[in-house]
Amino acid sequence: QVRLVESGGGLEQAGGSLRLSCVASGRISSVDAMGWYRRAPGKQRDLVATITSGGSTNYADFVKGRFTISRDNAKNTVYLQMNTLKPEDTAVYYCNVRARNMYYVVSDYWGQGTQVTVSS
Repeated sequence: QVRLVESGGGLEQAGGSLRLSCVASGRISSVDAMGWYRRAPGKQRDLVATITSGGSTNYADFVKGRFTISRDNAKNTVYLQMNTLKPEDTAVYYCNVRARNMYYVVSDYWGQGTQVTVSS
């Protein structure tokens, strides 16, 4: 069974920084991509950033220039460095892993979510 363990969330002031980490474990044959999504109160879940196993990245417009996604393939870990935080970044952040099992079947796995709160 695949499990995602997140860490790094918390309370920060506007302009500050946080670094989120997510470690994937379990029966994963290969990882296509890892990423971060967020859901603000009363809002739908939005993509924040993704990164493929090859290092290609994709960012939502509202975080470009402020957030950086990175990964360590050997450790099945993805990071999200969040700088210049804004109150509107307040949300539950979810780690996502798109992985394949031994039969090459693709599945998306999600973490429990970690709360990021940015005060003004």
